Amino acid sequence: MAAQADGWTGMGWDWTDHESVRRRLEQGADPEVWRAGRPLHWAAVYGSPQVVAELARRVADVDALERGVTALWEAVMSRKPDNALALAAAGADPWRELIGGWSPGRLSLAGPTPHLFALPAGALGLSDAERTTAAEGARLGDALGTFHHEGTGLACVAGIDAAEAVNRLRATPADHSLVEELLEDPYAHDMDETLQIIGVTTVPGGCVVTQPWGYAPRMPGVLTRLSAGTVCYGLYANPKSGNQGSIARNGAIVGWDLYPGGAPDQSSTTEEVLAAYLYQHHAVAYACAFAGLRLTDARPVTGPCDLWVQLPRCDYWSQ
Repeated sequence: MAAQADGWTGMGWDWTDHESVRRRLEQGADPEVWRAGRPLHWAAVYGSPQVVAELARRVADVDALERGVTALWEAVMSRKPDNALALAAAGADPWRELIGGWSPGRLSLAGPTPHLFALPAGALGLSDAERTTAAEGARLGDALGTFHHEGTGLACVAGIDAAEAVNRLRATPADHSLVEELLEDPYAHDMDETLQIIGVTTVPGGCVVTQPWGYAPRMPGVLTRLSAGTVCYGLYANPKSGNQGSIARNGAIVGWDLYPGGAPDQSSTTEEVLAAYLYQHHAVAYACAFAGLRLTDARPVTGPCDLWVQLPRCDYWSQ
């Protein structure tokens, strides 16, 4: 009943139609309440600057919080600079600290629009380390580009090369003709036949273990073997449930069921907020960056890899 009483019945993800939103508001739609959250927060991400401005002038507090952040934070995090400027013009505070010591204004300094807001005298800008991290984030994103990665499994391993990864996994060379068939059409084969086959490539900073058609690199037993004396980030781009991340450090799983490429939450650290901003919706880049891998293209992920090998058959889920 509440969803119908607030005047937004039928509204979906699209908040770009200014006339439609204005008409609803004139007919009594509540600018403070919508079934999925505060309308201004949604418009900051999915709306137009005109809709943002319309809502901003009708709410009681343009800096009201939802899930610990303001609408301006959402606009900056989503890289909607025009919406962010509309909010600032309506009185939103770019320099209000929200999560991990970051404000929307300081966060924008690390993105593609660093001059979005004028840095006030005495305000904290980026540290040298943060500038370096932001520059690497932009470079890595450009290097990887856009490619289809749904269904891919990865292990990004710091500090070891492909040969050492193969040695740790006790893997043996894969059948060359089968690998060619898999690269041509990976789903023409039964998973039991192909799950043991993985690709391994040396990259600056370590190596990438990939399986463009399955989850094998993220199996706990694979991650623990690879991470002895180092750290690795596992990723499976699950076609059914989205990106699933995990962390293994020195032979032990220390993080599971993570969401690489997702937004930060209120418990996120300073470093986690910056990584979430730099790699939002780019799970592969996030996984590479976590392990300090500096890929120059997407080949280590998509193939052809340096080495195609076959894992021994054993229980990789009990580590």
